[in-house]
Amino acid sequence: MNEKRKLFEDVEEVGRPADAPRGGMIDAGRRGARGAVRVWLMILFALVVVMIAVGGLTRLTDSGLSITEWRPVTGALPPMSAEDWRREFDLYRQIPEYQLQNKGMSLAEFKFIYWWEWGHRQLGRFIGVVWAAGFLGLLVTRRMPPGWTGRLFLLGALGGLQGAIGWWMVASGLEGSMLDVASYRLATHLGLAFVILGLIAWYVFRLGREERDLMQARRAREGALAGWGAALGAVAFLQILLGALVAGIDAGRNYTDWPLMAGGFFPPYPFQLEPVWRNFFEDDGLVQFMHRMAGYALFLLGLVAWWRYRRSANAATRFSMNAVLAILSLQVVLGIVTVIYGAPWHLAIVHQFGAVVLWVLILRARFMALYPVAQSVRAA
Repeated sequence: MNEKRKLFEDVEEVGRPADAPRGGMIDAGRRGARGAVRVWLMILFALVVVMIAVGGLTRLTDSGLSITEWRPVTGALPPMSAEDWRREFDLYRQIPEYQLQNKGMSLAEFKFIYWWEWGHRQLGRFIGVVWAAGFLGLLVTRRMPPGWTGRLFLLGALGGLQGAIGWWMVASGLEGSMLDVASYRLATHLGLAFVILGLIAWYVFRLGREERDLMQARRAREGALAGWGAALGAVAFLQILLGALVAGIDAGRNYTDWPLMAGGFFPPYPFQLEPVWRNFFEDDGLVQFMHRMAGYALFLLGLVAWWRYRRSANAATRFSMNAVLAILSLQVVLGIVTVIYGAPWHLAIVHQFGAVVLWVLILRARFMALYPVAQSVRAA
């Protein structure tokens, strides 16, 4: 005789299929080494930040043209003998920067600028090695997270392109009457560095949360706020490029009065170069004027974006834009002080680092709008 069944049976004990759905299926199976990849990307991020700082100091010390050849492999070794140093110095003495600006420079003075540029290039090689070691290690050990092979390969490809653009930039100052590299090539070089930095930061943000969490967060995304974050990022990137133009022609060391320029709102004789388009890249007054105006526009846009973000129901999203506005305000003050004091290297490099922090915080604010962090009703 069959045993009597209870009117209310425990679902966990009776009638449950063996293959009943369980939570976390999105992240089940081969997840890859997401945590290790994130740490590796953080190391790359730190190295790229240092690379940007070293690149800025290389420009501020007029060291960028001290190495006149592009030898990606053999150039890793510095001059090892007195004869090697004489050869490098002889090559430098043939370019316009030496003949028109540094004629009579001693070998000891040349070594100072040479080591700056050699260190800059060496750091680039080291970043490439760190990327290759991590990427190949993930492939060999089969720990690559699903869907991340192409993204992480893109970082390496952009790094290789950055090296080629770096030489394209240096080559512009090795002939003719150029005393420095072409400013628009410098802007291209710095702009790509910030693109790489932004991609790494975005990947770190994504890997910091599980895929199931991101998919759920997308349902609550605040598209309008993400749009404001994108607009703010676009103007910030333009301002970074204009900052590179300012650095490229030493425009920050002229017109040190503020808020006027040489006593007027507009700099004197802004279109004296021919053809006219050259003034937007090479006239120190016009380039600094554009940098100032873009800075004001960025600050005003930041205020509007902050006002929009403060309406978000998510506390973490609101705080992300609070951080942006705080750094943006500090960056404006730093920019004004840098101009007033004639762009000394220590202020200029702090101002550049501020641009790095601002860039990453803007990206984070947009990420928080696209993928809001879950919070309790009370917190909302």
